[in-house]
Amino acid sequence: MSATNSHVIIVVGAGPAGMAVASSLAKAGHEVIILNRDIKFGGLAEYGIFPAKLKLRGGLKKQYWDMLEQPNIHYFGNVTIGNGKDLTVEDLRGFGADAIVFSTGAQGTKSIGVEGDSAQGVFHAKDVVFHFNRLPGYGDRPFEMGKHVGIIGVGDVMVDIARWLIRYKKVERVTAIARRGPVERKYNPKEIRSVCSNMDLERITSEFARVKDRLAAVGQKADDVLKGLTDEFTKCEPPVSDTKMGFRFLASPKRILVDAHNRVRALEMEENKLEPKGDDTAAVGLKQYYEFACDSIVFAVGDKVDETLGLPYKNGVFVTNPNKTANDPDDASFQAYDETTGKIVDGVFLAGWARKASEGLVGIAKRDGDWCAEVVNRYLATTAAGSRSGAKIVLDKLAIALKSRKSHPVDVKGLHVLESIEKQHQGEADCIGEFKYASNQEMIELIEKGKA
Repeated sequence: MSATNSHVIIVVGAGPAGMAVASSLAKAGHEVIILNRDIKFGGLAEYGIFPAKLKLRGGLKKQYWDMLEQPNIHYFGNVTIGNGKDLTVEDLRGFGADAIVFSTGAQGTKSIGVEGDSAQGVFHAKDVVFHFNRLPGYGDRPFEMGKHVGIIGVGDVMVDIARWLIRYKKVERVTAIARRGPVERKYNPKEIRSVCSNMDLERITSEFARVKDRLAAVGQKADDVLKGLTDEFTKCEPPVSDTKMGFRFLASPKRILVDAHNRVRALEMEENKLEPKGDDTAAVGLKQYYEFACDSIVFAVGDKVDETLGLPYKNGVFVTNPNKTANDPDDASFQAYDETTGKIVDGVFLAGWARKASEGLVGIAKRDGDWCAEVVNRYLATTAAGSRSGAKIVLDKLAIALKSRKSHPVDVKGLHVLESIEKQHQGEADCIGEFKYASNQEMIELIEKGKA
């Protein structure tokens, strides 16, 4: 693409979706400015994948480094976007870029709204994952889990948290709690290998016996389902603790019960049954309640977007254009949309979890980013082309705004300084197997010192 056909795009967020958008648009010859909340790029690829998955993390990191070295990509880490942050959405729209893509992930936390969810010992999955991945602001927080931990949810995030509890915290017992039954479990069978050597087979067998009749009522044979579940316990990682892990099925948390110090002592649960719902099943409460003793609870039930970002928002998601187009992928679903005016927010797009919260992991987010780049390219083809000097104008306006807000952006040169320093400390790595600084301030001071 020639310089006269080049446009300037701001991409907010440097996780798998944002990096995919930036890569595709840069390859198309556009100038791409990446603004990222964290100092480091990667998003969930850096702070959400279980730390021991070094091959996956390493491969992604190399791809991202190679991409950021491109001359038409400009990276600014440690820049927050939103109401009361370094820059607002209106600031970005005023810089003169041809398009803005928000790939900021799902930074809010879903709550199932049970009584007592503010008690000591109640945690949200994202906070726990950020903690063991050493995201600044989370890495040094105390996460006192007690002896018996209940995890609400049966997806891959549950498995990652169970892995941390079993292999590093070495708690006595972990129980994954599901509103529905074992057939409806969501985790990848390959993921369960990290914890299956700690499965309490005796307790799991008795749990199946407890719900056997309710499974049979919807045509599920408990013995066959149990065999299918336990047959997945192959190639298990060798045990490093005596932690016992099990499941509690057909159970909905109704109330968190606390002691005199507002510390979790148990969950009040409602027994459920299954009812057919199309090709799936639904959990229906039986109005039968019981106490389930535990010391802490982790909600692994998905996330919502951050409504303080400043984009049109409704019911946990940013609003996208409801009008369908003939294109595949559908252009409309990537466009921000203002329901109060009934119009799209011109030139503003969404990708990844910012578009569909908690849907899929790295591969899905990358694909969504690639699709979004296609949609943006089609949009740019209908707008007046910018130029290389256009990028300089936008970058100059950005620099002035960040300086006036006393922000401390980190560029690729700064990232290289930090990477070099962290590699020197790899022998001091804690349980995650990778040395990381836990505060932004410490990282910025080291970068400035290293650049001097």
